[in-house]
Amino acid sequence: MSKVPGWLAGWGEGLTRMSERLNERRERPDEPDDMDEPDERNRPEGDGPPAAARNVPAPPSYAPAVLPRPDPVAAIPWGMRVAAEAGWRLLVLAGTLWVLMRIISAVQLVVLAFVAALLITALLQPTVARLRRLGLPRGLATALTAIAGFVIMGLVGWFVVWQVLENLGDLSDRVRDGIDELKVWLLDSPFHVTESQINDIAKNLSDTIGTNTEEITSAGLQGVTVMVEILTGMLLAMFSTLFLLYDGKRIWNWSLKLVPAQARDGVAGAGPRAWRTLTAYVRGTVLVALIDAIFIGLGIYILDVPMAVPLAVFIFLFAFIPLVGAVISGALAVVVALVTQGVFSALMVLIVVLAVQQIEGHVLQPFILGRAVRVHPLAVVLAVAVGGMTAGIGGAVVAVPLVAVTNTVVGYLRAYSKEQVLKGTPSPHGATALGSSPAVPVEPPTREVP
Repeated sequence: MSKVPGWLAGWGEGLTRMSERLNERRERPDEPDDMDEPDERNRPEGDGPPAAARNVPAPPSYAPAVLPRPDPVAAIPWGMRVAAEAGWRLLVLAGTLWVLMRIISAVQLVVLAFVAALLITALLQPTVARLRRLGLPRGLATALTAIAGFVIMGLVGWFVVWQVLENLGDLSDRVRDGIDELKVWLLDSPFHVTESQINDIAKNLSDTIGTNTEEITSAGLQGVTVMVEILTGMLLAMFSTLFLLYDGKRIWNWSLKLVPAQARDGVAGAGPRAWRTLTAYVRGTVLVALIDAIFIGLGIYILDVPMAVPLAVFIFLFAFIPLVGAVISGALAVVVALVTQGVFSALMVLIVVLAVQQIEGHVLQPFILGRAVRVHPLAVVLAVAVGGMTAGIGGAVVAVPLVAVTNTVVGYLRAYSKEQVLKGTPSPHGATALGSSPAVPVEPPTREVP
């Protein structure tokens, strides 16, 4: 027989076996076919796990379960996350405040002059408005008010200097007599102080002054520099006051353009209220300081203490520094009375000062300032301390009105934002409307400073 039929028989047997294998795979569809399995190199990304991962056997039933690792954010406690979020925001605010304070300290003279101009404008602006209502043009009303105000301030300063120079000789004689009386009292006192010890103290004071001549001279030169800066600040304050009195509304409207549009309405409403608070504070403080100066000055004059009028003027000026100014001016009056008139007169001056200050704190300030300026005493003390440490006497003077204005602005903006939220909330219906509280009354904002 030929070999061809044997070859055909082998080929037929191979086809038969292949057909049997295909039938077996069709009966088991869950088992992957090696022929149909795609190549791992050509498998598209994300199309299921690779073949090696699919062939990994499942862990036995007795193996412990391994929990997945949590998200790091979810692993941090809620309180710590809140503290971290608040912390970095506070750091940003502190850095911004520090930079702002550095800028203000670099231009401290300009800032204090402008703030002084604001205070003077708050005092004089009602007079300008009254003259305009009488029919005077804006320029003439501004000129008359500014000239009258500056002339009165200049006369007060000249009067104080004149009175001090006029009574300086008498005061030096009184001081010398007081030192002699103190020396006699020390010699006769039970402290057993000898005259040689008193002379040694006087000699030490003289030597100290002689050895510190250079420091005293440099202090005098610094005093000249300070006087030049004061004169510069006064001129800058005068020019700023003129422009604020004449063109204050236009300056305010221009300033509103620098505010973002979303917050412009709220700022436009807070500005006039802040200005009214500042005006009420300045006018009330001037009236209270004038009453203190008159009554304490009369008490000093009746007790025959020298320089009663200059001391009254000092009391008036120091009254613009809350708490601290009253203590300093009262202590100055008591020291002058002690040196010139003795212990009894000093004690009587102290009683007069304390009585007038108690009446001021409990009667005058609540009655005159009222609800327009309401600042907690602790806030006053802290504001004066921070202002004095930051910018000296000028900072102590402007600290309290700044806190009062800030309090007014923050209160208005809080009420305004609440009103906006209530306006965006749908109105209640049915029984819900009966228990709903009315919206916070907020006056419509205005863009002009009164």
